[in-house]
Amino acid sequence: MFSRETYIARRQELKTEVKQGILLFPGNGESSMNYKDNWYPFRQDSSFLYYTGINNIPGIYFVIDIENDREILFGDDPTPEEMVWIGAATPLSDLAERSGISGVKPFKELSTFLARQKQKGNKIHFLPPYRSETTFQLSNFLGIPVGEVEKNKSEAFIKAVAKQRAVKSPEEIRELHKAVNITAKMHTYAIQNAVPGKTEKEIAGDLQAIAIGGGGNISFPIILTKNGQYLHNHATQAVIEEGDLILCDCGAETAMNYAGDMTRTFPAGKTFSPLQKQVYNIVLNAHNSAVEALKPGVRFKDIHLLACTRLTEGLKEMGLMKGNTEEAVAAGAHTLFFQCGLGHMMGMDVHDMENLGEAYVGYTEDLKKSTAFGLKSLRLGKALEPGYVLTVEPGIYFNPFLIDSWRSQKKYTEFVNYDEVEKFKGFGGIRVEEDFVITPSGSELLGEPLAKTPEDIENLKNV
Repeated sequence: MFSRETYIARRQELKTEVKQGILLFPGNGESSMNYKDNWYPFRQDSSFLYYTGINNIPGIYFVIDIENDREILFGDDPTPEEMVWIGAATPLSDLAERSGISGVKPFKELSTFLARQKQKGNKIHFLPPYRSETTFQLSNFLGIPVGEVEKNKSEAFIKAVAKQRAVKSPEEIRELHKAVNITAKMHTYAIQNAVPGKTEKEIAGDLQAIAIGGGGNISFPIILTKNGQYLHNHATQAVIEEGDLILCDCGAETAMNYAGDMTRTFPAGKTFSPLQKQVYNIVLNAHNSAVEALKPGVRFKDIHLLACTRLTEGLKEMGLMKGNTEEAVAAGAHTLFFQCGLGHMMGMDVHDMENLGEAYVGYTEDLKKSTAFGLKSLRLGKALEPGYVLTVEPGIYFNPFLIDSWRSQKKYTEFVNYDEVEKFKGFGGIRVEEDFVITPSGSELLGEPLAKTPEDIENLKNV
C-alpha cells in the first residue's frame, strides 16, 4: 500500500468531483476455472484498489456516502475453519485503518444498507461491471434487471474516476518504473533465449516466472510468436527455427498491480536478415518520430497519424506502396500493414481503465472515436497532459488473409503494389513498443533503456 494519507486524499478528491450520492465499489471475488474450488489467480478490481489500497482480499465491497461523510468497508474476516486452508489473515479492521477507512461492517449488512439508501432516494453510483458475477450482484443489491445493469452505470462517477486515475502521481510513476524494469528483464531473457529448437511456450513460461519473481505477475497473457503478422498471437507449441522472426509483447505487474507493457521483435538466430532489418528500421523510424512528438497539448491521434505517415514513406521506398503519402494515409491504405492503434493509456490496468469505456478514457465529447478500420482500434486519441502514462507501439504486419481479401476486392490499388506485397505473405510482423510518462515539456521513458536498434538487439543476442 501507499501511505494512509494517499488514499484519504484520493477519496476526498473523488467526493469533491462527484458531489453527492453513494459511491459503490465492488471488490472482485474468486473466479473458478474448471470447477468451483479451482480458481484463477485473484486480481483485485483496479478502481477498488486505487481508492482503498486493499489487495488480495476477495469478496469485499467499499461504499462512500458523500453527504454523510461516511466510508464503510463491507466484508468478513475468514473463520478459523477457512484459515485451515489459507493461513492467517490480516483483519479487515486493520486494513481499513491503514487506508483511513473508519467503518467496517459484515458483508451481510450491505444489502440492507443499499436498500435503505434507495428508499431515501439517494443516488447509488457504480462503474460499469466487467465480470458477470458482479453484474448479478449489482442486480440483486439494487433491484435492477440483469440486462439493465450496464445502462444504469453512473456517467458522473465514470468521468470522475477516469479524470483522476489518468494523471499519475510521483509515487505511481515510481511503481510504474519498477513494473517496466521487470518487463525489460523479461524481454532481455526472451531475446537471448528464444533460439532455434525451443518452443514458444517454453520461453513464455520462463518469462512469466520472471514476472512472478518480481513480486507480482504478468500484466496480460504473454504474446510470444514467430507469427507476428497476427496482432495478439499467444505462445503455442511451435518450435522456433533458424530464420524465424520472433515478436514478444509482454509485461509485468508489480505487487501493487501497476503494469508494464513492451514489445521487441528479434531474430531467432544471431542476426537479422537484410530484409528483416530493412522493415524493422521502418518501424523504428515511425516509433522514434512518434516519441519525439510526445508533449502536453498534442492529440495522440495526430501522433498516431504521424507514425502512419512514416510507415507509409518507408513502405513506398521498398516499393510496397505508391502514390501521395498524405492521400494514402487519409484513405486508410496503410492499414493493410498497420491495422491497430499506436498506443494506449497504462497504469493499474495495462489498458488503463478500459472497463470504464474508451469514450471516457481516450476521447472527449469534442473528439469521437473513429469507426474506420485501423483508427477504430486507436484506444487513445485526445490531447496529452502531464502525468499521462502511455505506450507507443507502431508495427508492420503482413497478414496473408487480409492481403488476399483486399487484393481480390481491388482495394486501394492506387496506393498498394499488390504484386510486390505478395512476396511478403510469409514475412511475419514487426512491432516496437515502449512506455512513457508525459512531462510538462515532453516525455520521459519509463524504466531503464532496453536494446531497440537492430544492432543493439544483435549485440544482446551475442552476449
